[in-house]
Amino acid sequence: MKTIRLSLAVLFTIALSLTSCTDTNDGAYVTPISVSEKIHGTWAAISVKQTDEIAKTAGQTPTDLGLSRQFNFTSFNVQFNTDDKNNPTSYAITGNAPALIPASGYWSMPNLFINTDATPNEIYLYADMAKTQKIAALTLGSVPGLLDVFEFKLTRRTNGVAFVSYTYRLCKVN
Repeated sequence: MKTIRLSLAVLFTIALSLTSCTDTNDGAYVTPISVSEKIHGTWAAISVKQTDEIAKTAGQTPTDLGLSRQFNFTSFNVQFNTDDKNNPTSYAITGNAPALIPASGYWSMPNLFINTDATPNEIYLYADMAKTQKIAALTLGSVPGLLDVFEFKLTRRTNGVAFVSYTYRLCKVN
């Protein structure tokens, strides 16, 4: 009986060592998906909200005003273009909504991937192709993932103090 157990243990050890020598093919290297790759394309406004930032900084409950059905914000579309390596290039806004954001220009991101320190990523908008004349900064609230929905916030400041912000919630246009 001991001989059979010993024989089985030896056979099991040999079988285990032979299976551990197989080389697993993990596939070829694939470039990680960047935020700019997720944002690339045309987006339509689902909702637009204006927030009183002064009340928020004063510790009061901020007043939000839904602008979605006012001022033609339902016609707001933005197209973010990228090059063949998914690096940001140009953007264009169409529709009859008030021009809170310049209608066209160029865009970039300080970090093309999710920030590891949990701070929100930003989109910088520029007037020139060389990206030297920054005209706005949009703070990302959410990034498209399982759902083709994302959100950004445009904050207006005077002397470095925020006084009003506009939060755009957008869905992908097919």
